[in-house]
Amino acid sequence: MQRLLVATTNRDKLGEIAAILDGVPFEIRTLADLPRVAVPEETGRTFGENARAKALYYARATGELTVAEDSGLEIDALDGAPGVESARFGGADASYPQKFARIYDALRAKHHSGSPARFVCALALVDGSRVLFETTGVVEGEIAGEPKGEGGFGYDPIFYYPPFGMTLAEAGARKSTVSHRGQAFRALRTFLVQRSTLNPNS
Repeated sequence: MQRLLVATTNRDKLGEIAAILDGVPFEIRTLADLPRVAVPEETGRTFGENARAKALYYARATGELTVAEDSGLEIDALDGAPGVESARFGGADASYPQKFARIYDALRAKHHSGSPARFVCALALVDGSRVLFETTGVVEGEIAGEPKGEGGFGYDPIFYYPPFGMTLAEAGARKSTVSHRGQAFRALRTFLVQRSTLNPNS
């Protein structure tokens, strides 16, 4: 069975991705299964650029069929911030409650109590130096008046999703049905299944 490297060290992301890819005809591997590879710098100006660069980097470093993603939160009132800096917003060591506080401070400084916002997830699938598949998932919402919910991870407690009437941290299992990462990796799942069917020995 062909292997597929999911190139992230984020355990929460791995949990979501593994659930979506469960049953695909590939042996799923993670960076923890391989000799340590240095983490690449993320210098892209878009999620798509970063996802592609990371997938190419890890595919070359490991020789594995590799999928990598880049994702984050865009807030309209903050001109799209934190965007591609979502994981590093407020500093590499900042906790998510600290990131939330910084966002609320920035919104207040602009005289906003909330703002339209979206989660974006771009992914790229690479074999050697060939990009085989790319896609982007987006979920639209708004910044909640205050953090709510104990589920999910990252910015989920401050992302209010109007169709559910709650934040994604309050949505439980329903989150994966609408989330940006769920959309992107379900599209990847479809591609992988089709690829396996068309090329059973690949």
